[in-house]
Amino acid sequence: MAAVKTRSELRFILNGRDVAVRDVAPDQTLLDWLRLDRLLKGTKEGCAEGDCGACTVLVGRLAPGGDLTYESVNACIRFMGSLDGCHVVTVEHLAGEGDKLHPVQQAMVDFHGSQCGFCTPGFVMSLYGLWMKSPNPSDAEIEIALQGNLCRCTGYEAIMRAARAVSSYGKAAQDPLLAEREEMKKRLAALRDGARVEIGEGKHRLVVPASADDFAAVLEESPGAVVVAGSTDVGLWVTKHMRDISPAVFIAGLDDLKSISVKDGVVGIGAGVTYTEAFSTLSRHIPALGPLISRIGGEQVRNMGTIGGNIANGSPIGDTPPALIALGAALTLRKGAARRTIPLEEFFIAYGKQDRQPGEFVESVQVPIPAKDEKYAVYKVTKRRDEDITATLGAFRLKLAADGTVETVCIAYGGMAATPKRATAVENALVGKPWTEATVEAAMAKYAEDFTPLTDMRATAEYRALAARNLLLRFYMETSGTKAPLQVSRYEAA
Repeated sequence: MAAVKTRSELRFILNGRDVAVRDVAPDQTLLDWLRLDRLLKGTKEGCAEGDCGACTVLVGRLAPGGDLTYESVNACIRFMGSLDGCHVVTVEHLAGEGDKLHPVQQAMVDFHGSQCGFCTPGFVMSLYGLWMKSPNPSDAEIEIALQGNLCRCTGYEAIMRAARAVSSYGKAAQDPLLAEREEMKKRLAALRDGARVEIGEGKHRLVVPASADDFAAVLEESPGAVVVAGSTDVGLWVTKHMRDISPAVFIAGLDDLKSISVKDGVVGIGAGVTYTEAFSTLSRHIPALGPLISRIGGEQVRNMGTIGGNIANGSPIGDTPPALIALGAALTLRKGAARRTIPLEEFFIAYGKQDRQPGEFVESVQVPIPAKDEKYAVYKVTKRRDEDITATLGAFRLKLAADGTVETVCIAYGGMAATPKRATAVENALVGKPWTEATVEAAMAKYAEDFTPLTDMRATAEYRALAARNLLLRFYMETSGTKAPLQVSRYEAA
């Protein structure tokens, strides 16, 4: 590989101004930098874990095709190292015509969407991002945009009314972020110099690779470095556990890790693809994954978090690994120029241990699309429906033979063991048997051979065991022609 030029500063645009930052630590968050270095106090710290949305800002980035996309993100867990080549927009940048408030702000005032006011800037920024994408949003779109924003005193109906009314105060097409988009594209393109960013030395080193090839070279040289993609988990290592993540390598801006393809019945997903970026393709080709992705965190988390990071992290309660294991997904790992591909289920060895060599990283995942004669479903159990961490999650793929017996079945769970894990004893109890309630109930007894769940703050072991068994029964009911709906959204009910 040809030598890569380097520079020792992060370059991005803050509101309307170009910024170059040299003195930045690997674990410095955007929230701290905005409040302490730039004295922009509109962005608040509430939870410091990406849960409440008080710190919401917009980050614009040029997509591989050249489009400029703005997304709401949590500044409290977004590291400075991920911002090279971006446009950061805070609530202070909003303005209406003349001396008027911005349409989103005026709507919040007129419809009494603020009480104590602490959460209001975050709500405003989330609604601002929505307004640019959908000037006349449906209630469902508004609620999705606000999944990651918590209000503790006003109540959400006033905010919903404000969201519905924003376009009566102005036209989104005239907003500076849309009206001046072509100029901003040119400014962001000018920041793309193809250089690697290196700031600091030794354990206090921050690296932003120039490309995937450069990333592979950096990781070979520093195999102990912490790789940061979306930082939706690594951010909490810093803000909640006070962990040292130095040296850190930031890969969120690597276009060559953001590919999504569909070929020969397989969806290929680059390790840097976020949940938001993957949603359209996955929900179109594998519909059961759409509702699952929409329940992963709030919109800010989905805009940052990556499927590759969710896999590489190896958490036993990660949402995507069980769903992808049940589909027979494969994982491509890279070290330098060498690549190897393994079944995804073999990647997880034990708690906190994955089949990844020093200097090796997750490059992509290949997800087979279920055949027309296969049935596939994913069920996530949580304390609250939206923006909550999994207690247990079951994924099921089934193919029946012509005589109604189970030809093949693959069942995988999260939250039931030290790793995402298949229920092989249950599968064996089903294969070759008629797909009937009696067969399913007999197979449910085999869960004790596959799993010994733990009790923690999210669920007791007994609850997890019961829920896991019942998810198989639910899958049977949904695939056996029952006419009774097992889940109805409130929009459908209305």
